[in-house]
Amino acid sequence: MKISSQLVLSALLLAASSSAFPQAYPTKPIRIVVPLSAGGTTDVVMRLISPKLSESLGQQVVIDNRPGAGGNIGANVVAKAAPDGYTLLMGTSSSHGTNVTLYSKMPYDAVNDFTPITLVGYVPFIMMVHPSLGVTSVKELIALAKSKPGQINYASSGNGTSSHLGMEMLKTMAGIDLIHIPYKGTAPANQDLLAGHVSIQFDGVPAALPFIRSGKVRGLAVTSPKRISAAPELPTIAESGVPGFEYTAWVGIMAPAGIPREIVARLNTEITRILNLPEIKDRLLALGFEAAPSTPEQFATHIKAEIAKWEKVVKASGARLD
Repeated sequence: MKISSQLVLSALLLAASSSAFPQAYPTKPIRIVVPLSAGGTTDVVMRLISPKLSESLGQQVVIDNRPGAGGNIGANVVAKAAPDGYTLLMGTSSSHGTNVTLYSKMPYDAVNDFTPITLVGYVPFIMMVHPSLGVTSVKELIALAKSKPGQINYASSGNGTSSHLGMEMLKTMAGIDLIHIPYKGTAPANQDLLAGHVSIQFDGVPAALPFIRSGKVRGLAVTSPKRISAAPELPTIAESGVPGFEYTAWVGIMAPAGIPREIVARLNTEITRILNLPEIKDRLLALGFEAAPSTPEQFATHIKAEIAKWEKVVKASGARLD
C-alpha cells in the first residue's frame, strides 16, 4: 500500500506539472510566420516588434518568411502547426480577408483553423512609379494610361494580395487598363520596379518610403483617406483625381486553433504592451503604420467582418484565382 500511495502521489505531481505548462510558456524559441517576402511592409513591422517580444518573453522570436499565393502558403503552415504557442502567424488582410472569396479552393479555414491573438494595425499604400514612365502625378498617370490602354504594366506582390486588388480597384474607378505582373512577394516586385522592368507598384508605406527617398522611384500619392505624417508632401489618390478612393491593409497576430487560453492571454498582453510603448508607436507612425492592438474577441470579429466586406468587392470585380 505504501508503494501504491507513492505511485499515486507521483502521478498527481506529474499531472499538476503538466497542467502548469501554459504558465511556464515559453520554454523554447517562438516562430512567427510572415506569409510575405522579407523586406515588405508586414515583414518590416514584425521585425520591429519581435526584439521587444523576445525580451519580454525571455525566448528568441524567429521570423520565418513563407511567401506565395497571396499569403495562403504561410498561413497554411500555421493552420497545420501544433497549437502550442510556438508557431504563430502574422496574418494579413489578404490571408484572412480577400483570399477567402478570391481563391476557389482554400487550403485552410480562415476562421475555424486559427485563434486570433491581437490586431497589430493598419497601413496605407503609396503609388510608386519608375522615373522612366515620365509622370509626376496621378492625373498624369491616368491620362497616359488612357492614351495607351493595355500597354503600361504594374507589379504586385502576388495574385490576390492587397497591392493587386488595390490597383484593380483604382483601374475600375479611374477607367484605365493596366497589365498586371504578379510576383512572389514584395521584394522581387520592388527589384523589378527599381530596375525599370515594371512601371507602377502599390507598396506599404514602411517599405516604399526608403525607395522614394533614395530617388530611385517616384512617389505619386497615398491610398489613405488623408495625408500621412510620414510623408505629408504626398497627396491622397482621392485628392489627385479619383474621388472616393481609399485602400488600407491590416496585419495581426494569430495562432493555430486550439491554443491554450492562458497562452493567448499572455501573448495578447505582451504584444499590446509593446505596441503601446511610446518608442514603438512613434517608430511605426514614422513609417506610416498605425498601431491598433485589440482583444482576441475584437480581432475575431474584425476578421469575420473583413471576409464579408471583401466577398462583395471580389465578386463584383469578377476576379477569381485557382
